Amino acid sequence: MITMDLQRILELIPHRYPFLMIDRVKECEPRKRVVAVKNVSANEPYFQGHFPGRPIMPGVLILEAFAQAAILAMLAEDAPRTDQIYYYLGIDDARFKKPVVPGDQLELEVTFDRAMRGVGKFNCVARVAGDVVAEASILCTIAPASK
Repeated sequence: MITMDLQRILELIPHRYPFLMIDRVKECEPRKRVVAVKNVSANEPYFQGHFPGRPIMPGVLILEAFAQAAILAMLAEDAPRTDQIYYYLGIDDARFKKPVVPGDQLELEVTFDRAMRGVGKFNCVARVAGDVVAEASILCTIAPASK
């Protein structure tokens, strides 16, 4: 079982603030499963407009966090690379069950399901304090980075 701090996360994925959605990896079975954490801060820039007076983390950013966690599951044992990029190909059965608000710690569990012709399918669940707040199946692929 592997854990990752922020420095290792930054080595493996190209995302940076304000679009980095993973703060830490608690558990990782490479190419199988990852449990990652996003600390939801009141300082997140999207809270200014989503929604004033009742800040809620946009669901699309929870989906982005799923994809970033999936990247980490697949690349956990690899050396950093700049010649490839990880792309979303699809999102199926996305459900949002409870709002995620400032102060929450979003726990993301992403499990590799299968690969088909270079496309990985992942089953994803997000929790806050043990309660499911979102879930989805996502499709992702790794492709050469074009400059």
